[in-house]
Amino acid sequence: MEVSMHEAYAGDRNVTDVFESLKADSSATLVDVRTNAEWTFVGIPDLSMLGKEVILAEWQGFPSNGPHEGFASQLSDLLAQKGLDQNAAIYFLCRSGVRSKAAAIAMTALGYTNCYNVADGFEGGHDAEGHRGSVSGWKAQGLPWSQG
Repeated sequence: MEVSMHEAYAGDRNVTDVFESLKADSSATLVDVRTNAEWTFVGIPDLSMLGKEVILAEWQGFPSNGPHEGFASQLSDLLAQKGLDQNAAIYFLCRSGVRSKAAAIAMTALGYTNCYNVADGFEGGHDAEGHRGSVSGWKAQGLPWSQG
């Protein structure tokens, strides 16, 4: 599936607003589009205190440069299994907000109306030493997460 970065999606949200929205809206969900290796070795958001689980759906696998061919249909199936329709708020998260934006655009193109990109993602931008996870993003904001 080719994705044009000029297509519409609901917009970018910062991580603290996303967490508050996930708390307030029982049908809102978080989709982590990073790779299996990232989930395992870097960590994932922990929504257990909200009675929710993060949906893990790889946008692209390593070392591929493009999205998984069946990403949108597989995610649509997962969302339907959770009883979520195309109007539910879906927040897409990756490492820094690039892959998640592409995933939000792709799902919007399928008719999902409330697809948001989690700006700064799980690890955010680089610090002065070139490391992620301390300047911005889910981890840096002190939101709950766990590591495999």
